Amino acid sequence: MILSTNFSNRSVAILAAILICLTGCSAVNDPLVRVTNESPGIENVLPIAVLPVYNLSGLPAPLSEIRQSLINSLKKQGFNTIDDNVLERSLARHRIRHVGGTNSMTAAALGKDAGAETVLITSLELYSEISPPKIALSSRLVSTGSSPSILWMDGIGMAGDDSPGILGLGLIEDPLTLLKKAVGHLTASLAGHLTGQRDNVETPKKRRKFWPRVLYRSPVIDFDMKYRVAVLPFFNLSQRKYAGEIIALHFVKQFGKLENFDVIEPGVVRHSLLRHRIIMDDGLSLAHSDLIFSKLNADLILTGKIMDYQDYQGPGGKPKVDLSAQMIERKRRAVVWSSKSYNEGDDGVYFFDLGRVNTAHVMASEMVNHVVEMFVE
Repeated sequence: MILSTNFSNRSVAILAAILICLTGCSAVNDPLVRVTNESPGIENVLPIAVLPVYNLSGLPAPLSEIRQSLINSLKKQGFNTIDDNVLERSLARHRIRHVGGTNSMTAAALGKDAGAETVLITSLELYSEISPPKIALSSRLVSTGSSPSILWMDGIGMAGDDSPGILGLGLIEDPLTLLKKAVGHLTASLAGHLTGQRDNVETPKKRRKFWPRVLYRSPVIDFDMKYRVAVLPFFNLSQRKYAGEIIALHFVKQFGKLENFDVIEPGVVRHSLLRHRIIMDDGLSLAHSDLIFSKLNADLILTGKIMDYQDYQGPGGKPKVDLSAQMIERKRRAVVWSSKSYNEGDDGVYFFDLGRVNTAHVMASEMVNHVVEMFVE
């Protein structure tokens, strides 16, 4: 499943430039509006710095191969990427080690030193070569310069047995085939977003089984106002390493879809937490929230806890996700929204595995999507 995200308000200039370049050399009859290296004007497409893949899976994975697959797919879509040697020298010169996000200094350095107009940040959530293979990725395009902002974000979770079909003809047993399919979805989503070809995609139907078990919303939130939101890594009480960062990315993606929510780049949030030595041992204190509000100029802080985040390898098992979230508002220094959600991959499945979910990524995307939609209704 792919859940695309539009971050258009703060990034009109950059997106407009990319849009002009892409649409000016696109094929009219192609539904994905692909451009090729032979197309006129393709050299003017704003260059992208493709950062090394950030591994949130907690297990060894072929990160270099995944990144190269991304680069190859981007080039097929017509994008111009920064040369690896130039990017490596820039990362080394500015001692950039964290590749899971970008802050103002990192973005400015990559823009000035490497000549990148945008940065593609990709996080690997799941990678398993055990049949049927599984993969989960999320990517976001971030502007460079002194104030980095998210231009686009999307994610995908796939398993080789998602659509086995009759006699297993749709079963994917080759991890490389599944990887290429997942990467192709992401790069096509990026190209579709920038060319406006996916703006009219039909909204998926809400499924009751993914509704939050508990939901509270204060009436003080005015949805006609513009809010700047800082999404913090969730406090991780699960056995899954990096689950707090993973679920935070799901919320960044979903809130970024809303016109009146300006989501702060996670790398900027991380840099502020480290710089001011904010450690959340068991939650967020009011003193720390005041500091975050001030330093990030945020109106709302989203935080929470992740109690369970499980995937499984092989043909048997089911993913599980258990999370709670809360939103703190700056003026009142109070919680204005909270929710509690729990799901398993076989919820509501009774016949022939119809409706079964095979990855925690897909299930978490559905859960967070339903939470955010019910929050703004």
